[in-house]
Amino acid sequence: MCDHTILPGPVGEQCAVREAACIHTNKIYDSCQAKDCLEDLNVYLTVSGQQVLETAQSVKGARAELLYVSVQVEPVGFNRGFYAVDLRYFYRICADVYPAGCCRPSPVCGLAWFDKRCMLFGSQGTAKIFSSQYSASLCSGDNLSLDTNLPTAVVEAVDPIVLGMKLVDLSCLPPHHHHRCHCQTPLGELPAAILEQFGEPLAFESAGQKRLFLTLGQFSILRMERDSQLLIPVYDYCMPEKECRCDAPSEEDPCRLFQRVDFPVGEFFPPAGMEPGEMCGKNNKPSCGC
Repeated sequence: MCDHTILPGPVGEQCAVREAACIHTNKIYDSCQAKDCLEDLNVYLTVSGQQVLETAQSVKGARAELLYVSVQVEPVGFNRGFYAVDLRYFYRICADVYPAGCCRPSPVCGLAWFDKRCMLFGSQGTAKIFSSQYSASLCSGDNLSLDTNLPTAVVEAVDPIVLGMKLVDLSCLPPHHHHRCHCQTPLGELPAAILEQFGEPLAFESAGQKRLFLTLGQFSILRMERDSQLLIPVYDYCMPEKECRCDAPSEEDPCRLFQRVDFPVGEFFPPAGMEPGEMCGKNNKPSCGC
């Protein structure tokens, strides 16, 4: 017999469907998981940070934060329905610099990035999409020409893992190796919002003789979505089970409240393992082509 309370998730075959509903949503046409080892990324420090690095004897405690991923999609001419996805990952890198003869470190921060390209299936669409939510004004001179609707590439990523760090002194390298340490990129190619995250200019052109290089481990999931109309079974309206607490803040003793909080065992003991197939995706495939 079917339970009257049906929650999102698998249901038994004995539960009757109330109706079939047509919904508009993003359908995932293709996806892949990426595990990238990014070797020797050049870290562009701030101007003041580069000045500190010039006096460095050693660098320790590097930390990496993923700031943003730039995503661009373009169709592949030789394979209809497939799209090339160009990704650029931007990182804030911070480390502790130990100047010569000093035991107290000085923190420095800078920018690093890397580029990646994947090819995923996104089906085909030639219809032009107009919506009252995003409508161009005919009186404002907006460009009304539209391309055929491209699928949307979505990237899910976590902060990278710092795998290695090197402090390189160019004065100690042979001249023919210097070009490997000069990876200057025009400022026009970097988003202004990224550059503003550091509070001062970055030392692209005025970098000195010392460079900081990092090796990072990056986990990502990339999926290709397209607007679709799907017919789905409907069991009932989705009513929340939890009651909203809108009363005034309780004056109960905070220590008594704390005693009712479960001990966070998982924060102290990492899981022993993963369930079979949890990291393998569909059909136990560890990777889908990234």
